[in-house]
Amino acid sequence: MEVPKQLFIGGTWVDAADGATMPVDNPATGEVVCHVADAGAKDAQLAVDAAVRVQVEWAATAPRARSEILRRAYDIIVSRTDELALLMTTEMGKPLAEARGEVAYAAEFFRWFSEEAVRIEGGFGTLPDGRNRMLLMRRPVGPCLLITPWNFPLAMGTRKIGPAIAAGCTMVLKPAPQTPLSSLVLAEILREAGLPDGVLNVVTTSKPGEVVEPLLRGGRIRKLSFTGSTQVGKLLLEQSAEQVVRTSMELGGNAPFIVFDDADLDKAVDGAMVAKMRNMGEACTAANRFFVHRDVAEEFAVRLAARMSALTVGPGTEPGVDVGPLIDQNGRRKVERLVEDAVQRGARVLAGGRTPTGPGSFYPPTVLSRVSPDSDLMGTEIFGPVAAILTFDDEDEVVRQANDTEWGLVGYVFTESLDRALRVSERLEAGMVGLNTGLVSNPAAPFGGVKQSGLGREGGRVGIDEFLDYKYVAVPVS
Repeated sequence: MEVPKQLFIGGTWVDAADGATMPVDNPATGEVVCHVADAGAKDAQLAVDAAVRVQVEWAATAPRARSEILRRAYDIIVSRTDELALLMTTEMGKPLAEARGEVAYAAEFFRWFSEEAVRIEGGFGTLPDGRNRMLLMRRPVGPCLLITPWNFPLAMGTRKIGPAIAAGCTMVLKPAPQTPLSSLVLAEILREAGLPDGVLNVVTTSKPGEVVEPLLRGGRIRKLSFTGSTQVGKLLLEQSAEQVVRTSMELGGNAPFIVFDDADLDKAVDGAMVAKMRNMGEACTAANRFFVHRDVAEEFAVRLAARMSALTVGPGTEPGVDVGPLIDQNGRRKVERLVEDAVQRGARVLAGGRTPTGPGSFYPPTVLSRVSPDSDLMGTEIFGPVAAILTFDDEDEVVRQANDTEWGLVGYVFTESLDRALRVSERLEAGMVGLNTGLVSNPAAPFGGVKQSGLGREGGRVGIDEFLDYKYVAVPVS
């Protein structure tokens, strides 16, 4: 697949204004794959110029026309699944089988929002005084800044671009510097699908502060959609406040995975493998803290350790590989430090726990039992293939422990009791709950969290609402 290496501004591929480039590394080898344009503040302003220039015209485009563009882009993505998966594996590391799954997931956002584009509705009603009518219109919020992370480089792009196109918004997309290639090829796919020039602009950069802050403070961006860490999210909220930029954010997580004594352990272990090992554990939805009832903790730990030990670690392009590398050496060092701290505090290593030698940023699937609640990994998003198991004795205790965190993105509950399932699901302070399942992500469902895990929702019927404003027209009737 021929992948563009330049910035995409106003429908044209261009070099950075100062000619700067940045490397894209393969985390499985540590080698440079290629270089792409490295945008600065001037390039970002040109991208906003292009988005602002066509916003009015794009907002007036027929919903069906916007829908058909998304549907054509969906078809193109599906037809190029293998090429896109290989590209993603090369720049991010996940095994090819998992990368193919992400391609399907990413494409589905375009199909979903192609259907939502023609279902944007307002309303009409009589006000309580009986003499006035209320007309409600939905309007695109305006030019958007979309910032995506490296862990799901294609799907996070489509999850933001899809509803923006459907709503009639123009965009500037800034992908993570580790994984720019998936976003660049996505722009080319949308151009091929007929997206007008200037509606989507892509700026790749290693200098996010230099690029993003002027846009948020400049007064022309009207919407920010960000996926990333809570720390960065807070900074962007501060910068957005000056111009009262509308924001939606999917931030960090510290997901509890709760296994009650009446749980089906086959389901629980299967769910744990999905919730923990999807994307090598580099997911905000990854199970971070495993709370297992004391009566079944030993059996669960042994089973999980056996499953984790059986996984094959290696470059994602090699046949039979289950677990690819972490994104970079910094990510691996973080995981190493967290495991070492837990062991020093008394944790028992049942699987993994030792960093392999050789190239790449690999770390083995690891299971720790008898983890101290004071361990650093209890209050830190691990972002790696490490399952930390603690025990509990009663429901109130485990709910209190699960909620004892600043984050609230997702929680997982395994029990065969319907009453308990509903009760605990309601009590968990999280935006999503996986009930006897380790997978919650779906384009048809509203994705997002509470507390410091974010603002707003992506996906589902409400996903497009983040890109639309209400306009109310008062109509007196004599």
